[in-house]
Amino acid sequence: MRDSKKEIQDKISLLLAEKRTSLAVLRTAIALFTLPLSVFTILIATSRYYNAFESIHLLIPLAIINLVLIILGVYLIFRSFRKIREIDCNIEIFKNKI
Repeated sequence: MRDSKKEIQDKISLLLAEKRTSLAVLRTAIALFTLPLSVFTILIATSRYYNAFESIHLLIPLAIINLVLIILGVYLIFRSFRKIREIDCNIEIFKNKI
């Protein structure tokens, strides 16, 4: 059974809403990815005011947390790109049905 034009437009509208959600996740992922980089920049800029070997008990957990944030950011970025590409393909399929 063929979908009516209105149903196809509704499905495309839903896909565009999902795309906006994926773009919001992408924006959040980029922020997660840049946060550890800015923390490391501050640590490097202020490194002459502290001794790294005396503060190693603080720097190691910070490095681990930053590594986890970088990995999470990269994962979310790739997932968002894949989801956006999938949504674009589905939109093209529905546009061809009109």
